[in-house]
Amino acid sequence: MISRGPRLITWQLGVLAEIVQETPRVSSLYFDAPDWPGHLAGQHVDVRLTADDGYQAERSYSIASAPEDRRLALTVERLDDGEVSPYLVGELRVGDKLELRGPIGGYFVWRGEEERPLLLIGGGSGVVPLMSMLRHRSHVARKAPARLLFSSRTLADVIYHAELEHLSSADGGLRVFHTLTREKPAGWTGYTRRIDEAMVKEVVWPTQDMVDVFVCGPTSFVEAAASLLVAMGYDPRAVKTERFGATGG
Repeated sequence: MISRGPRLITWQLGVLAEIVQETPRVSSLYFDAPDWPGHLAGQHVDVRLTADDGYQAERSYSIASAPEDRRLALTVERLDDGEVSPYLVGELRVGDKLELRGPIGGYFVWRGEEERPLLLIGGGSGVVPLMSMLRHRSHVARKAPARLLFSSRTLADVIYHAELEHLSSADGGLRVFHTLTREKPAGWTGYTRRIDEAMVKEVVWPTQDMVDVFVCGPTSFVEAAASLLVAMGYDPRAVKTERFGATGG
């Protein structure tokens, strides 16, 4: 028998099929990618742009779609000083083609057959790979209990707001908690501060044993949240983190 090595990850073309505006600065891009090999919830993909003069720019973006979804979804925040995100969010049109390479990453992934409770903590667009996990979870028959603590600057900045409400209302095993760090809208019943120990204690299960934890967001957010969880007694090996500096530009 011939032993086959790891699959070679190569560039391929995806055709933009749909654009969904999530917030004033964030859009989800849905691609038809016939040669896509499939992915795990939590993985990411490289995107490459090539200018007319041959200059190339590459960025990595978390995959937002579930492994079961027909189309590959990327959710991108536009950074005014970025090289890539202003094009993806502001100029790319349905029917345009984009170079994609992936899936990439094997550490920050969640498989739906896991039965341990699932604790997700996201800051800003760090919710994207966590949303892939929740979408994946919605497809599996035996759903692990799940809780999402999602920190956003303002109510208008809450990515996937309506979908998260739908998922949590349709499934008693999922609870979603929001905190806003820059405003307190009239009638708002969620948290209105940065994530702290008191907040986490209200959100999590009474025991820290046998819980899968995923934390994603800006570097400072992830470091603070992970340190807080470890100080509360969570096994550092069970707390998986993914971080970024400026949200991929």
